[in-house]
Amino acid sequence: MAKLMSGSKLLSRPTGDPVDPSDEPSVDQATKTRKRFLRRQRARRWVVVRRLLAVLAVVGVVLAAGWLVFFSSVLAVHDVEVRGTEVLSADEVLAAADVPLDVPLATSDLGAVQARVEDLAAVESAEVSRAWPDTMRIDVTERQAVAVVDWEGAWRGLDPAGVLFRTYPAQPKALPRLTIRAETSSDALAEAAQVVVALPAELLKRIDYVDVRSIDAISLHLRSGALVNWGSADESRHKAQVLALLLKQPARVYNVTAPGRPTLHP
Repeated sequence: MAKLMSGSKLLSRPTGDPVDPSDEPSVDQATKTRKRFLRRQRARRWVVVRRLLAVLAVVGVVLAAGWLVFFSSVLAVHDVEVRGTEVLSADEVLAAADVPLDVPLATSDLGAVQARVEDLAAVESAEVSRAWPDTMRIDVTERQAVAVVDWEGAWRGLDPAGVLFRTYPAQPKALPRLTIRAETSSDALAEAAQVVVALPAELLKRIDYVDVRSIDAISLHLRSGALVNWGSADESRHKAQVLALLLKQPARVYNVTAPGRPTLHP
């Protein structure tokens, strides 16, 4: 017999008696607990599903964007824009660029287009870029003439690097004239161009022409009839400063090939 205390009284109950239902969870409480568990399970499954759907949506967007950019004709090259030309016409640049049309802009070979444009004699450099959604842009930097040369019966412009790049219909009065010979090398032309670039404007006005024989045999023929033996382009700015002082004295020949030891001959 099990004994229970209630206040001061001793209660007894047979060990085989049934347990009071109030001592155990009710059926309703167990049902509620199970429902809460099932709801939590469904919520967890829905979170997983939503994450999976989000990943699939992102993958779909990426694939669609990739197809649109790299394979569709929507973002293909439909136009080519040329900027920065003065000597050349836009048509001349377009012909040299030979840009394939209706090719996806993203996969167009910009380097190849740039190389073809820079093969033009009048082009110093070119920059090719994409202008979305369907345009390729070519920005051209043309060479600038610093002198002219009578080349095979035509007046040709010479840039600071010694490149002959354009033809003039007549001799430009604003540019100094170079005279060359059949044996004059391209290196000698580049050297003469550097001499011209180093000359101040006041001295350029007094020059009739620049005679170019070789790299180290460049001379200036002045409008007064005097001759200046210049030599190479080395120390050209120093030579120009020395010559400006020498010209204050009349002479037939001025020699600044060695600017530290200049000479003049009356």
